Amino acid sequence: MAVIHETTVTPTKLELLAAWLPGRPWYAGSAPDLERAGGFRLDDPDGEVGIEFMVVNDSAGGEPVSYLVPVAYRGAPLDGAEDALVGTMEHGVLGKRWVYDGAHDPVVQAQLLAFLAGRAEPQAQSVSDTPDPSVVAHTPGGALPAGLAATGVADGPDGTDVSVREGGADGNGSGDGDGGELTLKLVRVLQGERQTGPETDPATTRAYATADWNLPAGGRARGLIAMLRDAIR
Repeated sequence: MAVIHETTVTPTKLELLAAWLPGRPWYAGSAPDLERAGGFRLDDPDGEVGIEFMVVNDSAGGEPVSYLVPVAYRGAPLDGAEDALVGTMEHGVLGKRWVYDGAHDPVVQAQLLAFLAGRAEPQAQSVSDTPDPSVVAHTPGGALPAGLAATGVADGPDGTDVSVREGGADGNGSGDGDGGELTLKLVRVLQGERQTGPETDPATTRAYATADWNLPAGGRARGLIAMLRDAIR
């Protein structure tokens, strides 16, 4: 279980995101005015990478928008991931941390797939050793196979697509087998009360996840945050 330290970070997470978000193709604003709105964590089995799925509300435009930003906290740079670097921060306990867009981080990718497959339990965002039962994985098509592996990432105006391959006959999760191709869609612009739709059709959707977050004007929303679907050929 991840340990949540009661300490300071410089710059703050929101300051890092405010500088980073305007360069994202799925970000609709220009000068973010952010507040934290919720989220959860997943554990790295090796205990090396901090994994946090943050929801932030942006009130800079005429209509507030809620964004999902998964991040990875690392104690050293991730080779080949310069384009995914959100920034660095100084942690009061752990020292310098490199913060990456989690959609591009292999540990975050693996643990998100493990969560959708029922092999990883979401944790409370700000409390140590506390599961978060409000974050739920659904598998309308039945249990997911073992050996799912991310093979690529593409950011676009409608979110982030992570290419996934089933392990196939070798079952090793390396992406070298003969399994099928899937797409893990991360919803970046969240829509409250949108929990079902074409994205959750069991004919094409292997799994999807729903979660709660706070609305800018008060109250709570619940909606889709990720879907694992058959790749469109």
